[in-house]
Amino acid sequence: MPKIVNKEQKRKDIAIACSELIHEIGIKKLTVSKCAKTANIGKGTIYEYFESKEDIIFEIINLHIEQYHTQFIQSIKNVKSSKEKVFHFFKFVLDDSIENTKLFNSYREYLSIVLSEDNVNMKNFNVNCDVFFKTQLEKIIQDGIDNKELISQAIEFCEGLLIYEKGLALMKMTNNDFDTKVSSKKFINNLFELIEIKKEK
Repeated sequence: MPKIVNKEQKRKDIAIACSELIHEIGIKKLTVSKCAKTANIGKGTIYEYFESKEDIIFEIINLHIEQYHTQFIQSIKNVKSSKEKVFHFFKFVLDDSIENTKLFNSYREYLSIVLSEDNVNMKNFNVNCDVFFKTQLEKIIQDGIDNKELISQAIEFCEGLLIYEKGLALMKMTNNDFDTKVSSKKFINNLFELIEIKKEK
């Protein structure tokens, strides 16, 4: 009886096997042949699960996003204030740990490809990522509104916060003297001064 292969799981397994390649050799130097060799399968087998090199890259990034989401949910589990949750949300830009720096540098290269090659598939993938992260942010803010911690208009700031985070990332990539931690603290504190419901003393 032929073995039944779970195609989605096999895609993930191949992407997991190749995920370090993005950090080691970079996105531009990544090839289907290198992915096949790293995953210890034939090049033809790769095409049974992926349409192209881009498709592999998207699956690897999806894995990183899933991992980020799991860690994010875990990190805010016992956090009460919406403001602190937003700081956790900004971890990707603020965290200078070795692991996060590797991810951040891969994002930098990914962004440079999107900007320089006007890659439609990558732009479309970016839209999907933005929708995912905006949903996470909206949940934080909506919970704050439901808990009578934030004013109802606070939800209108989600897109602005997301754009600000992207701006922070760009400043971090292009300006050695820019302090992301100081800037984000000032911005988020000022924003919450406007959207937090002041408790009567």
